[in-house]
Amino acid sequence: MPNDKGGKPRSRWRRWSLWLAKAAVALLLSSAGAVLVFRWVPPPVSAMMVYQWGAATVSGKEFHLRYHWVDMSRMAPQLAIAVVAAEDQRFPDHFGFDFEAMRQAWRQNQHRQTVRGGSTISQQVAKNLFLWPGRNLVRKGMEAYFTLLLEGLWPKQRILEVYLNVAEFGPGIFGVQAASTAFFHKSPGRLTPREAALLAAVLPNPKKLLVARPSTYVNGRVVHIRQQMKQLGGPTYLKPILPARS
Repeated sequence: MPNDKGGKPRSRWRRWSLWLAKAAVALLLSSAGAVLVFRWVPPPVSAMMVYQWGAATVSGKEFHLRYHWVDMSRMAPQLAIAVVAAEDQRFPDHFGFDFEAMRQAWRQNQHRQTVRGGSTISQQVAKNLFLWPGRNLVRKGMEAYFTLLLEGLWPKQRILEVYLNVAEFGPGIFGVQAASTAFFHKSPGRLTPREAALLAAVLPNPKKLLVARPSTYVNGRVVHIRQQMKQLGGPTYLKPILPARS
């Protein structure tokens, strides 16, 4: 008689391995497909918007989402350079990760209570559009994966355009169209350099840093951001990655 001792466990393990491999391939293909679709299609909603709606629903709080897509061509040029000056000055040159900013953030965080992040604009698009809040290794690994997908499948202009549309500027206020209307009662194409810098100034924590009632700290950030905008050369700094305006 054939001895099949241990055969069933090995067979079961092979079936599970095959299933996991297929699931991994399906996940990779579906995620890459979603990233590729959003290269041309405006995202109807982001994972962060859904997460905040779900959290508010569970806690019994109201959540009013204000979000309306606007093309980069209809934004004031100051908006793009303001967020780059504030959040990611090496954005035109890196491939999703600014390792020098990460090193600086790590060194500074050793001596301060509030943690300073070193995320690039590409990383922020990855986590805001596709992921949930968190700092565990699985979440950070997925953020790195989506960041590489974005950098590989999207031009820099698209990454910046999506960022300006899905970034949160106040509770439930996502994107420069909703923010411009809510805070300045005008379209994003008519924003002044100071207004653009004020929106960029609250990006690290838009629930505590307020556009409508800027604190001394926020006003100080506005001054610093405007100085950085000038030092970078203004909107012309992004000319290599943005299309010429008609």
